[in-house]
Amino acid sequence: MSIDEVMRSAPVIPVLVLDGSLDPVALAETLVEAGLPVIEVTLRTPSALAAMRAMTSVSGAIVGAGTVLNEQMLGEAIDSGAKFIVSPGLTEHLGKAAIASGVPFLPGVATAGDIMRGLDMGLSRFKFFPAEAAGGLPTLKALAAPFGEVRFCPTGGIREDTAPEWLAHPAVLCVGGSWVVKPGETDLAAIGERARQAAELKG
Repeated sequence: MSIDEVMRSAPVIPVLVLDGSLDPVALAETLVEAGLPVIEVTLRTPSALAAMRAMTSVSGAIVGAGTVLNEQMLGEAIDSGAKFIVSPGLTEHLGKAAIASGVPFLPGVATAGDIMRGLDMGLSRFKFFPAEAAGGLPTLKALAAPFGEVRFCPTGGIREDTAPEWLAHPAVLCVGGSWVVKPGETDLAAIGERARQAAELKG
């Protein structure tokens, strides 16, 4: 898959911080069944790589790694079955390594300079992060205006009630949502219901 295909697979990408309180396979099955096949497992916890490996066994799941900060983490994520890579920012070393790996790559940007650096590398799909803290939708609209070919996945501070505003912008293909699976939550039924509602969101 290309990063464009990943981003167009669902309106919301659940952003997961997994602490071991949920069975990763059951969680992935719940999300896929609800209509959210694209799953970002952030590499912020000791159990993240193992959870990602387990989730890749679920039919229909498109499991990627988030919070990838350097080449070592990139390699570990790919070895653990990541189908796409998300980073909070864009550095030359990580960018070149990710592009060379051939795995779909979604680096974080927050300024016009970030976007131009990505374009110089041949990238045109970005995570706008941290979306709300970086100025929210007005900032994204201002950044999108001079870069007509660029498309975004805003992440950071977006809620279920604000997601439709973001998705309504033509430069936004999807949003990252941490509200779908709350840290420490164990109620798969509640997660499934939120995921179903997220899968139906439109701009």
